[in-house]
Amino acid sequence: MTNRVFCIGNGESRQSLDLIKFRPHGKIYGCNALYRDFTPDVLTAVDHGIMHEIYQSGYCDKNETWLRNWTPVPATTYHMLVYGSMKNDDKELIDKYQSNKMENNRGDRQEFVFHGSNLAGKVQILKSKLEKKEVVEKEVNHTSTYVSWVNSNDKANSLSDLVEGQRDRGWACGASSGRVALVREKDLEEVYLIGHDLVSNTHKINNMYKGSKFYGLPEAGPIPSVNWINQWKTLMTEYPKVQFYKVNPDGDSGKTPVSSTISEWTGIKNLKYISFQNTLDKFGIS
Repeated sequence: MTNRVFCIGNGESRQSLDLIKFRPHGKIYGCNALYRDFTPDVLTAVDHGIMHEIYQSGYCDKNETWLRNWTPVPATTYHMLVYGSMKNDDKELIDKYQSNKMENNRGDRQEFVFHGSNLAGKVQILKSKLEKKEVVEKEVNHTSTYVSWVNSNDKANSLSDLVEGQRDRGWACGASSGRVALVREKDLEEVYLIGHDLVSNTHKINNMYKGSKFYGLPEAGPIPSVNWINQWKTLMTEYPKVQFYKVNPDGDSGKTPVSSTISEWTGIKNLKYISFQNTLDKFGIS
């Protein structure tokens, strides 16, 4: 059914749900590291590290993906973009000590996507530290460099190309994924937010992938939710004919911070809160 989508966030509340059971009932839009465990119909990512991890895994060769500022450039620009005006001796030196450079094999690929830090600025720092026989790793590797050589027939798209004449809004991944769904699915009637917890039930970060690469440490505090809340509110306001469902373990019972209403969303007419069980019952999922 193309008139319904399930927007899957990576909040811990969804851990008990079998996402594959939702597939017969609508398209599934996911975020970031969801691809490690499940293949949604459409995946969105916006941060450099996870975007390049996704691409270099081969995922984008077969699966529709929307990525931030994902603009391939010709191979002839590689040295200037990545190394600047660096001489070969300097290039060899920086390559020896640089560990935060993430790059896949080029093969016969003629274009690449580059994000992160140009390596040229690190040369003088590195030389100075080596002359003094000081530790260099922290100074050289405090920023990252990402290079993905791309296939010409992949299914990766740039969020800046989502709406002709409009720039990427720079939103967080969750709301960006929702916007992709709302733009792409022309007859959309219902959007179910599953795992978009927005808040945490504890004083720790609430994410399925915490502690893994490109994610916060498990002992870190919750990420402030104000941007997520405001971005989803904007989408609900822009698409008043679409019914949004915030799917929580216990709906809006108030039993936990996650299963509570969002005060900033008060008065939004096309928003309903629904529990996991009521959602499963609605679609006959056991």
